[in-house]
Amino acid sequence: MKRRVLVIAVPLALAACGQSAPLKPAAGQTLPVAAYGAEAQADAETLLKPTPQAAPERSVELRKRSEDRSEDPFDLPPPE
Repeated sequence: MKRRVLVIAVPLALAACGQSAPLKPAAGQTLPVAAYGAEAQADAETLLKPTPQAAPERSVELRKRSEDRSEDPFDLPPPE
């Protein structure tokens, strides 16, 4: 019984100790220099946000009915 409580309590305790303070560079380190043409140096939160190209939105277009595939000129048989 004690073992079950311990197995459940330890992961919950570890999950509850997350840091909620703002991010800052490690001691002796600085953020990267500002990009050419940028008016100000980016902060840590901005640098952590992925660009639209890195995380594109999904296109969830469902097919209503099956459709025949068009001819693919690059669908060649394997070489012998």
